[in-house]
Amino acid sequence: MILEALRYPIIQAPMAGGPSTLALALAVTNAGAMGFLATGYGRAETTRQEIRELRSNTDRPFGVNVFIPAADHFDEQAVDVYLQTLDSEARRYGVEVGEPRNEEDEWSSFFAVLVDERPPAVSFTFGCPAAQEIAELQAHGISVWVTVIDPAEAVFAHAAGVNALIVQGVEAGGHRGGFEDRLDGEDLALLPLLRLTAKACDLPLIAAGGIADGPGLAAVLSAGAAAAQIGTAFMLADEAATHPAHREALATSAATGLTRAFSGRQARGIVNRFQVDHADAPRAYPQIHYATSPLRAQARKLGDSDGFNLWAGQAHSLAKARPAAEIVEGIAAGAAAALEDATARVVGKGDG
Repeated sequence: MILEALRYPIIQAPMAGGPSTLALALAVTNAGAMGFLATGYGRAETTRQEIRELRSNTDRPFGVNVFIPAADHFDEQAVDVYLQTLDSEARRYGVEVGEPRNEEDEWSSFFAVLVDERPPAVSFTFGCPAAQEIAELQAHGISVWVTVIDPAEAVFAHAAGVNALIVQGVEAGGHRGGFEDRLDGEDLALLPLLRLTAKACDLPLIAAGGIADGPGLAAVLSAGAAAAQIGTAFMLADEAATHPAHREALATSAATGLTRAFSGRQARGIVNRFQVDHADAPRAYPQIHYATSPLRAQARKLGDSDGFNLWAGQAHSLAKARPAAEIVEGIAAGAAAALEDATARVVGKGDG
């Protein structure tokens, strides 16, 4: 299993839209953890070049994350109404609202790149590939992981034949990575989700959500995770391309919240003016993502942290600004110390 080859059970979360860089993935990988390339809204041929460059600079395992294409089901009238509320934002930033389109379908191109380049692992967000696609990737030596947010999704992905599950609690920053953006259902915190998923299926579990230091890593390993996927703690890394205004917000104790305001799909970020003013955003991904894209780009250009998404997990104030390798080593050392302390306390109680 690829996870067993890691020096540290730490996976750098793919953070599409800015923070993730090739340099970050390389630094994390060479530190003995596992870096990930975030394809996000990019292009397949760019991903091909990044895989080749990463492979040429490390002999350690790394991964590539790919979004499953969104189902084109949304309320057009609700989107039209929401776009009208964005007119004031467009005037504020002096740009036009973007076209609420679906992304160009590069799924087949991305899949071909994965098969050709054979990265050690591929993770999927927003859905699960078909069983035959999973089998084809595995036949080329690729470990296939899928993000799930409840035990039912875990059971489905297990049946499809995946190698591991990324179990994402509601504490996680950025988009909820489950199969669909539900309007109902329970949002499970990471620890109960880990235990329920372990009961539901027998696969390696990679815990994600609110893990930003050593004790957090120790907690999920104790709860049955094979590794932790950590994102927000790497957003202040020297190698991350996190916007300066976003970095400043991460260093505060500001509250986070779930919102559809920026993309039309639930995501957790530090609460700002845009998120509050557009709390009624409908479910329509990626249509709203593209509609707000020019507004967010201009807000970033102006350094206005109230006008673009400040994705962050609930433990964002624990993040520290330092090189990625130091973040890896610090979290790993903190986890070892926490586990040793916990073991001593458990043994001590038993002796008494």
